[in-house]
Order: sequence, then structure tokens, then C-alpha cells
Amino acid sequence: MSTPEPAEGRVDLRLLVPALVAWAATVWGLGAPPGARLVGMGTALLAGTWLLARGHRSVTGLLALSCLTSAACLSAAAAQDIRSRAGGIDDLAQRQAAVSATARVLTEPVVRRAPGRDEGTVILRLRLTEVTARGQTRRTAAPVLVRTQDMSWRSLAWRDEIQLAGSLRPARPGDAVVAQLRPRGPPEISSRPAVLAATDGMRSRLREATAGLPADARGLVPALVIGDTSQTPQDLTDDMLVTGMSHLSAVSGSNVAIVLAAALGLAMVTGVPRRARPWLAMLVLAWFVMLARPEPSVIRAATMGVVGLLGMSASRRGAGAPALAAAIVALLLIDPWLARSYGFALSTLATLGLLLFVRPWSAAINAHLPPRLHVIGPALAIPVAAQLVCAPVIVLLQGSVSTISVAANLAAAPLVAPTTVAGVITALLAVLSPTLASWLAWLAGIPALGIARVARVCADVPGGTVDWPDGKPGALLLAALSLLLVLAWPWIGHRARATPLVAAAVIVLVASTAVPATTLRGVPERWVMAACDVGQGDAIVLATGARSAVLVDAGPDPASVDRCLRRLRVDRLDAVVLTHLHADHVDGLAGALDGRPAGALVLSAVVDPEDAGRRVREIAARHRIPVTEVVAGDTLSFGPLHGRVWWPARRIAEGSIPNNGSVVLRLRSGETDLLLLGDIEREAGHAMLLAMRRDPLMAAGADGIDVLKVAHHGSANFDDGLLDAVAAPASIISVGEDNDYGHPAPSLLTALRQRGSRVWRTDRDGLVLVVEDDGQPAVARLR
Repeated sequence: MSTPEPAEGRVDLRLLVPALVAWAATVWGLGAPPGARLVGMGTALLAGTWLLARGHRSVTGLLALSCLTSAACLSAAAAQDIRSRAGGIDDLAQRQAAVSATARVLTEPVVRRAPGRDEGTVILRLRLTEVTARGQTRRTAAPVLVRTQDMSWRSLAWRDEIQLAGSLRPARPGDAVVAQLRPRGPPEISSRPAVLAATDGMRSRLREATAGLPADARGLVPALVIGDTSQTPQDLTDDMLVTGMSHLSAVSGSNVAIVLAAALGLAMVTGVPRRARPWLAMLVLAWFVMLARPEPSVIRAATMGVVGLLGMSASRRGAGAPALAAAIVALLLIDPWLARSYGFALSTLATLGLLLFVRPWSAAINAHLPPRLHVIGPALAIPVAAQLVCAPVIVLLQGSVSTISVAANLAAAPLVAPTTVAGVITALLAVLSPTLASWLAWLAGIPALGIARVARVCADVPGGTVDWPDGKPGALLLAALSLLLVLAWPWIGHRARATPLVAAAVIVLVASTAVPATTLRGVPERWVMAACDVGQGDAIVLATGARSAVLVDAGPDPASVDRCLRRLRVDRLDAVVLTHLHADHVDGLAGALDGRPAGALVLSAVVDPEDAGRRVREIAARHRIPVTEVVAGDTLSFGPLHGRVWWPARRIAEGSIPNNGSVVLRLRSGETDLLLLGDIEREAGHAMLLAMRRDPLMAAGADGIDVLKVAHHGSANFDDGLLDAVAAPASIISVGEDNDYGHPAPSLLTALRQRGSRVWRTDRDGLVLVVEDDGQPAVARLR
């Protein structure tokens, strides 16, 4: 099959077509029934063979190659599925069987903590190799997901062989694992690969060497070098996510490219023969992968880093796109589940952006600069290219477009290479002399502090993120606009040079619309309601005076709710309303009452669980706070805040008794009408809807609601009819980031959007405020 050679200086993208087709086929195959997957694989193989025999034209050849690579990737997905399900682990999971097992660790343990909480959840993947359940021992190769609060699991390393006991649960649909495993007790390590001994020591020595650095540097240096984010402060992690810099604190293609470039540069300076340099680069790459752990994400980053370095080379630029195509197919053959990985998509797109845009954009920028400043061209082109091609995927993850990420990454770019290279040298030296390494660590720590400073400053820039439609429509819209911008840029540049005043006016107009009036830098004087970011829980604050408020729920953590009330300058609580007695609503009560007098404690008449009710009353007794129980029809009034209790009724709906017994409040403060739904579920929601039809006061109150506090953190268990009846232009969801419940549910978000309601979420927007602007309510976020 012969194809014409691309013109000199151009990137040949033709081989990317079969790779992308194979990628799409793999995505389909992972979710298809085995029979459909077999039909698809056979059809692709037959079509590819037939097209290959038809002729040697370029188009026919690409179609044939697309079919054959798709068949190969579907075969790999089928083989992996058969191998994973051997041994009947999915059947044991359906029966929630207790098991004892031998397993191999597939991923390094990750600890996720809710904001303000010391305890966390350890998450890792294992491959079960031998399982004993119900008196029967079976061999298997099933991947399982482990979630546990037992911190002893944190000590495991990649490829450890362990003995464990626990119980199996079904995996969620679409997961890359066959089952979930809840362990009983700590794991017992049977063996650890000898090759990891040296890198384990190097990893731990690097942490020891950086222990004397300031907190931000102590967290960032290991993160940039080996992807170890265990010591990174949570607020810095949040700021790096907001500013689009989170890729720096993970092993990415850019880290690999920096290490390889440094190794090749050192080889050139020291006179290593040209023929030996690729072998040296391979050894350095192998060592770096072992240091960072050869998990799928690291292998992906290493592959894309090599491709990116190859594509940016002046002498081998033409090999970049074919190498990227080969890398995509090879990685999908090794691990088909990468096809559904956002990280894989971002790495691939970022590499493609470098191949397509960096060299021509650098040349265009440098054409207007003197030769001594030609380093500016690539420095500007790299972050802009990466942001442009990755933005549609980022929208799927964040539901917003960052307007500050290019500037933030540009400001941090000169600091990344010194931090990474000095960190790698520190890791090497730490094996020989920890004392000298601790001094050298400052060479990595100082630029790391600069990176942290960039993230923190840029995270507070007004308008740093702009809300964007999330989901596939938002991603497709942004991709279309980005493509239109690239295609129209020559014409835009020509018109800008011809009419500079018009161009300046357009820039000012676009900038003014890009800075939302819904992002605040400080708490305003006149706020009506605040939804605190307390993780997976509720803490709603309703202003009643300059420094007083009513608190509805106290969240899961005393420190978090106390911090929020201090930020809002609340010194006194006219009342605390606990909608129900689940821990994510009441465990923070002590923090809310710390140093603040409270006038009353209002509880649901549904006391469930009873032990939580006793603890809450004991806290109230210690603070000498009177306790009141309310039911539907009761009224509340605190200064400018007044309203009615809509729920619970004296007869509770079916379903979850504590959730469906939540206190639901219909309130008015100033000119703002609020509805707070607690954690009610579908049964209570429908019962309330029926009550509205019978009660004229409730029916009237359902009209004109400005802000809806969505029930149960955005659970999918909601009543459509109730949402129709209480449709509000703004909806607030109090929800924790990366929670285990899938909150907020996509079905709930879709239902709110269909009713014209704009959604605000504490996991993405932080502290959400309702303010009154010229007598009209408006919702804002406070970064």
C-alpha cells in the first residue's frame, strides 16, 4: 500500500484515522454484549481483509487499516473480558460472598479525604489470583476495586502480592473492574518484587529529603517527580484544579519529556556517542517509569512524552503523528479500558496539539521578535495549544471553561523543568547521602514554591473560570467553537491589522462578557443565604442580621462548619435547624456552637436514628439551648426571615425513614423566596406534591420560588412532579467532591436544566451565596 509523502514541514495525520476509529470501536466494544462484540469483530476483520485485497489506493488502504486495527482492539477487549471473568467472581459479587484471597496490587493506594476531616478512604485496584469462597478455591485474574478506611492498606506498593479477607459487592456498570471488595482487617504482604526495592528506597528517601521544605514545596516536589501527591495541601490541590495546573502534580507526558530532554542534553554535553543516546534514553525512561510505578497512567504518560518529544524535534517532526497513532493502538491493545479514560483522552489530545500547532505558532510568534527572544514562541504556543485541544474534555469533567489556565501554565512553565530535574537529582542523591539531598532539595523546592504561588494567586482572579454547559452538548459546542477559531484565525488577524480600533472594541466586549458577575472575592454585606462547602453534607446559613443567622444543618465536620461561619462573620445563631439526624447533617453541630450562642434547636419530629437524637439533645443541654420538634404546618420567624414548615407530615412516607422525615422549609428573606428540601426522596416528594394540591397555602408558596436547595445532594431518587411544581431559576446542590454515591446524578442535573434552572454546586463552586442586587435575588460563588 503506497501513499504519497506529505509536503516538507507538514504533519501527516492520515494514520491517525485508523487509530481514532479503533479507539471508538473499543469504547463501543467495552459496553457491548459479548455476542454483539463478536459480530463487530468479525465484520471488521472481513471488511478489512476485503478492502486490503481491493487495491492500494490511499483511501482504500486507510479504510482497510481502520477495520483491521478495530478488529484487533475489539479482540483485545474480548480477551481481557474473558480473562477477567474467569473464576466466576462476578457471580460471587452478586451474592455478596465473603472471601479469602491472594491478590496482586495493580495501582498505588490513593487516600481521599473530605474537606476538614483527618480520616480518609484508601482506594486501590487489585487483581485477584486465587479466591476461596464457600469452601471452594478457584483461580482467577479478576480486577477488583478496594475502598477502605483502614489506613494499613496505604502501605501497599504496586505489584505487591498480598493475602486478604473481605466481602465482594457488584461493580458499577461500565467500571473497569469485575467487583468491589470490602476488606476485613489489614492486608498481609506475601512478596514484593525485588526490582522495586531500590525505587522504594528512593521514593521514601525523596520524601525524607523534602521533609524540611515549606508545606507547598514539600507536597509539590514529590508530586512533580514521581506523582506522589500524599503530602500536597488540600487547598493547593483545589487551586491547581481551578487554574488548570493539576496535570503538573501527576506523572504526565510533560514530566517524561523533561526528564528525557535533560538526559539527552547531558549525554550530548558529556560526549556520549550519538548512536548510544537512544539506548541511554531508554534506560533513563525505564528507570523513571519504575520510580513512578508502571501503572497504566504512568505507561500512558511515558508513551505520550516520547511521542511529544519526537514530534517537536525539528529533524523527526514527520514521525510524530504516525508515532502517536501507533502509541494509541498499542496502548489500547495492552489495556483496552484506557479507551474510556479521561486521562488517556487528555494525554492524547495534548500530544496532538503539540504536533499540530506548536511549531507553526512558535514560528508565527517569533517572526515578530528578535532572535534572542525566540524562546518566547514555544513558551507561549505550548500551553495555548494544549488548552485549546483539551478544553472540550475538561468541560466534561468540570462544567466550566478556565480563562486563567493558559496564563497560569505560562507563568509556571519556566519553573516546572527546574523543579522536576532538581527533584530527580535529589532522589538519586538521597540514596547516597540524605543530608546532602536535603540541602539539594531546596533547589527543587524554591521553584516549586513559585508554582504554588502562581496557582494560589491565579485561583483568586475574578472570572478565572466561566460557567459552560456541561455534558456532551457543552463539549461539542466548545470543540466546534475552537475549530472555528483556528480556521478563522488568519482572517481575524488580517481584519485586526486592517481595523485595529474595531478589533480592540471586540476584545473589550468579549472580555466584559467573559468575567461573570457571579464570582465574588469577599463576602458582601447584604447576603441572604449561603451554602457552605463542607464536603458530602449540608450546612445552609440564612442571614438574620449583620452578624447573626439561622443555620440549617451543620455538615459532617465541626471544623468545616465553624470555618464557614467565621468566613461569613456569624457570631450568633438565632436557631439551628437539623433537618434530620444523619451524620452528614449533624456531626458538625459542636463546631457551629463553638463560641456562638444559639436561641433554639429545631428538630424533625421523626427521631431516627435514636442514638443520634440523644447525642444532639445532650449537646443542646450542655449549651442550654431549648429543643423544639416541628411538623408540616408549623411556622418559623427570625427577624427578617420567616416561613412555613412543609414537611414532615405526621404520617411519614415510605422509603428511607430518616431522609423522608427531613424538615422541608419554605422561607422568605427580604425579596428572596427559598425552598430547602433537606434529604427527602421520591416518596416524600410525591407526598408533598399531593399535599400542595390539597393545601392552598402550599400551592401559593410553590409559585415564585427564587432559589431551590436541592434534596439529598442531588440524588437520582427524586420526584419529577415536585420539580415541575417548584421550578426555580437557581438550584443549589450541597455535595462533596469525588463522593462515593455518584452525587449529583446526571438524571437530576438534566431534569433541572430542562426546567430552566441554573445549577450551583459546592463541590465545584465552593461557598455559594444568594445576594440581593437592587432588590432582586442573585446567586454567586465565593472563591
